[in-house]
Amino acid sequence: MYTTITLQDTIRVPPERFGSDLDEVIRDIVQKTFEGTIRRSYGLIVVVDNIEAMGDGIVIHGDGGMYQKVRFDALTFNPILQELTDALVCEIVEFGAFCHIGPMDALLHMSQIMNDYVDVDVEAGRIQGKESKRVLKVGDPIRSRIVAVSLNELSSRESKIGLTMRQPTLGAFEWLQEKVEKKDAKEKPKDQGKEQQKKPVKEKEKEAKP
Repeated sequence: MYTTITLQDTIRVPPERFGSDLDEVIRDIVQKTFEGTIRRSYGLIVVVDNIEAMGDGIVIHGDGGMYQKVRFDALTFNPILQELTDALVCEIVEFGAFCHIGPMDALLHMSQIMNDYVDVDVEAGRIQGKESKRVLKVGDPIRSRIVAVSLNELSSRESKIGLTMRQPTLGAFEWLQEKVEKKDAKEKPKDQGKEQQKKPVKEKEKEAKP
């Protein structure tokens, strides 16, 4: 999901900044130009570093600005279909829950929360299963799977990511912990029963010895 890549591009340095330190100007422009933008092949550019100018800049007649080729490292976030991801519920809406996955938000539709009909309480910030009584609320950490990805290169906020929790081993961390505890509780009596069955056998062997 997170990847470091090296990119090359061209930036425009405005004439009013020619008197400043060129390295600092280039760094500032690259950060403001690329951080928070989306490239379909790489995903969201989270942060850039190791910025360097490539050769001399070019001034175009009638423009006044300088066009400078640059190379830089970029930390990118690229959600992938069917990938498992931990998320944090940040908002409850009428049709489900929005969740933070890294630097982006994803939608967990009400139909993808659990195998149960749900009641959504937007004001209280919670969703509850009608039969299971399980509750999902703002601030809950969850484990989910990415089932839809549509990245918008023009506006990262318009990108759409869909999640599901309706599969085994997925759900709110609290629910998953409950499953583990129930499983342990079921296994303990079976183990104890086996130990009790073994004891009489050992006693018979002792009685059989001269």
